[in-house]
Amino acid sequence: MKTNRSTKAFLVLITLALTSFKPTPNYDPNAVVGTWLSGTKRGHVEIYKQGDRYFGKITWLSEPTDPVSGKPKVDLKNSNSSLRSRPVVGLNVMSGFVYNGGRTWEDGKIYNPEDGREYSCRLTLKDSNTLDVRGYFGISLIGKSQTWTRMK
Repeated sequence: MKTNRSTKAFLVLITLALTSFKPTPNYDPNAVVGTWLSGTKRGHVEIYKQGDRYFGKITWLSEPTDPVSGKPKVDLKNSNSSLRSRPVVGLNVMSGFVYNGGRTWEDGKIYNPEDGREYSCRLTLKDSNTLDVRGYFGISLIGKSQTWTRMK
């Protein structure tokens, strides 16, 4: 059987495509669960699973008390005045994350007690001890990322 150049080129391309295809490895959906040092290094956040979603709460602050009053820090900047007296340690700051396959958890929200705002958020596990946390408004391009480090 005689083949022309275009047929040979096509066969080479198909062979390359098939041999270079590597399926996405399966990762543990619970790999994000644990205690993480925030990117600012001023707090620890414990990420946990509840049902099929992931949440997070502040478990430690480097400065847990208000320097003026000596009392535990509270959520002073919350836009809801009835929530401003709740302690920051123990505060649920992450909610509703869904494992999206690979190393990504999406569709979640993250609350920043330093500015009193809630942001859409995506989590990407860079390796077993490094987590990229991307908070944003609307689209992911308009936001900020922090790198968190696993504590345990």
